[in-house]
Amino acid sequence: MAPFLILISTLLITFLVLQAASSSYNTSSSSSLQQFLHCLANHHSSSGLKNTIYTANNNSFLTILHTLTYNHRFSAPTAPKPLAIVAARNESHVQGTILCAKEHGIQIRIRSGGHDCEGLSYVSDVPFIILDMFPFDSVLVDIANQTAWVQSGATLGALYYKIAKHTNLHAFPAGVCPNVGAGGHFSGGGYGNLMRKHGLSVDNIVDAKLVDVNGRIHDRKSMGEDLFWAIRGGGGASFGVILSWKIRLVPVTPRVTVFRVKRDIEKGATDVVYKWQMISAKLHEDVFIRAMFDVVNRTNNSNKTTVEVTFIGMFLGQTEGLMSLLNQSFPELGLVQSDCNEMPWINSTLYWYNYPTGTPIQTLVNAPKGPEQYYFKTMSDYVKKPIPKESLESIWDVMIKIERVRMEWNPYGGKMHEIPASETPFPHRSGNLFMIEYLTSWGEYGVNAVYLNISRFFYEYMAPYVSHAPREAFLNYRDVNIGANYPSNETRVVTAQSYGRKYFGGNLERLVYVKSKVDPDNFFRYEQSIPPLLR
Repeated sequence: MAPFLILISTLLITFLVLQAASSSYNTSSSSSLQQFLHCLANHHSSSGLKNTIYTANNNSFLTILHTLTYNHRFSAPTAPKPLAIVAARNESHVQGTILCAKEHGIQIRIRSGGHDCEGLSYVSDVPFIILDMFPFDSVLVDIANQTAWVQSGATLGALYYKIAKHTNLHAFPAGVCPNVGAGGHFSGGGYGNLMRKHGLSVDNIVDAKLVDVNGRIHDRKSMGEDLFWAIRGGGGASFGVILSWKIRLVPVTPRVTVFRVKRDIEKGATDVVYKWQMISAKLHEDVFIRAMFDVVNRTNNSNKTTVEVTFIGMFLGQTEGLMSLLNQSFPELGLVQSDCNEMPWINSTLYWYNYPTGTPIQTLVNAPKGPEQYYFKTMSDYVKKPIPKESLESIWDVMIKIERVRMEWNPYGGKMHEIPASETPFPHRSGNLFMIEYLTSWGEYGVNAVYLNISRFFYEYMAPYVSHAPREAFLNYRDVNIGANYPSNETRVVTAQSYGRKYFGGNLERLVYVKSKVDPDNFFRYEQSIPPLLR
């Protein structure tokens, strides 16, 4: 009986200690929040705070938090919640949030879109505040100078729509999801179906406005070329809060040609995929063909699970020119004229997001900002040598067995092979045939671990076929499994080598140098941020 009583006493003491610690933590967090709010209210430049600050006591708190939480892994009741959300509506709100959070020892997470694959812009394991940039959403197009100022909270769809209101002869190279926010998309690199012709988003940015750790607002001239270099692909949230970007518009033809064709592995798709690997990066830079791989269950007579390959493409020109190019270099695709649709570039942005032909372009502005009801894990790879046919067949077998993983292969070549790896922090240039995006998704709550393990298994299975030493990765598809973050600066530098080399290659040292200059005390940080040098 005595040992039992001792056990009960021990458990009770442990419970009380944990309760006390939790109470102390909550009290400390509550005190920090009140100090922060008091500071913000009294900040000389933080006027007009009404309808800007949301705390847990506000009825709109969870709505504001979850409206831009696209990955439901991070909207569960058990997910960490911020002490407050500051939906910044002017520059002074940003300045005040930075200064008051720094003064009272609170981390901030900067959110400008919500398509954050690992939730690092709105989740943390320490007390934090979300600085929401989504009200910063204006787009000012200067067609005479072929430029535009794009605020960080503006969506890609809104940007494309505003460009189209001025011209059908210009575009901007960025992603195909219209509801992605420009702030995070641009600062991580920003790729899309114009990258073979015009490069990435960061290759077409000519200026920016940024608030630094001391609350000062800079443009390119005052921030200096080192910092301007760092935020164009190095992740802006390591260095400050980006208010807006000045972009250079790129020329496009009055009409482009798009197509989408599907092929099954039972009907020769493996041969088509193998040839795609050989030529997709060598095609004329006006052609972009993405290959997408899905596990599907045929409900016809065969009732068989298979891998379906979708080739979706765009050509900067008319159908006749596209057919001439592909008949010579890629006849295996079997493209016919009836597969092709000609349309203005702006309409092609809707086509690529699977909107029906004829959908009004206003839809780009009204694309839902709210999340779809699913959970997902995204990862990435870069491929430098074609994957052999027999290996492709093994990959299909594994996909069919695990079912939940899909892939998108995005071709390189053209402009992507012309820009030096050190031109921006984004290093994945010449030498790559294509980039792989892996997506594992599910709809059930409480089974995250199962599908995360599936995702990791397939990622490891692909290791022999992708880049190595390091195994490269794309910053905008962050994966917290390739590196961890720890409290001490010494450990941070070590772990930064793990994820930093994969994201930035040989550009990591310069990013660390810039970080040490502009934020030596590491105020702007998150689980995979750029650390400062040890002092």
